[in-house]
Amino acid sequence: MKTWFITGASRGFGRIWADAALSRGDRVAATARDLETLRPLVETYGDDVLPLRLDVTDRSAVTAAVHRAVDTFGHLDVVVNNAGYALFGMVEEATEEQARAQLDTNLFGPLWVTQAALPFLRARGSGHIVQVSSLGGLAGFPTLGLYNASKWGLEGMSEALAQEVGPLGIHVTIVEPGPYGTDWSGASAVHTEPIAAYEPVREARRAGATARAPQDARPTADVILELVDTDEPPLRLFLGDYPYPVVEAVYQRRLDTWNAWRPLATKA
Repeated sequence: MKTWFITGASRGFGRIWADAALSRGDRVAATARDLETLRPLVETYGDDVLPLRLDVTDRSAVTAAVHRAVDTFGHLDVVVNNAGYALFGMVEEATEEQARAQLDTNLFGPLWVTQAALPFLRARGSGHIVQVSSLGGLAGFPTLGLYNASKWGLEGMSEALAQEVGPLGIHVTIVEPGPYGTDWSGASAVHTEPIAAYEPVREARRAGATARAPQDARPTADVILELVDTDEPPLRLFLGDYPYPVVEAVYQRRLDTWNAWRPLATKA
């Protein structure tokens, strides 16, 4: 039996994974902005689930929530930083408020949760931090510049974190999903005020998005359960096959560009 702390458990991956963990007999501290969204979990699983109202951008609230989870369950085994959303819009269009809110939720939120949980994980000499990133954490896409920035930041922080806490017995895995039907681009998304000059870029992006159907997110539950049960989990894990050709092409272009411009680079 494992004890989980999952942010953003009201829907999407967070809800699916919380339900999967609870259904196999694990315990879950599940957080959401609205406690009512967690009521079905409580009604189904009773005391095995601890519902917590939490806005991950509030650092003091994050610390209190983690402490309450440990007070209730005694310890934590798995910490899943899943809470997040997408800001859709061109880089020029993003307001300061929108840009800061995107980073506060997708980057600083996981930072606050990680910092709050680590003292308890260090004390036990074990634990697994699962950072929910994205294909957009490895490749940049038009209309998602600030979202990309938040996830690239999360990936860089987590890669360093893994090297820091690995010797202490704590694992870190960056999970990078492809396109799934999790409401990521639906009600939870935020959109900038469009600038007309970018309409051709926006239209091309829309056409590409409609060309692929989002995958069913439910099969990811078994993958996450197997991941956290693995003795030596990977630093990075794609969800689904979709990211492989995209990322392979991105990395090849990067290598080609670096090598093509090496003569100029060496002059520095």
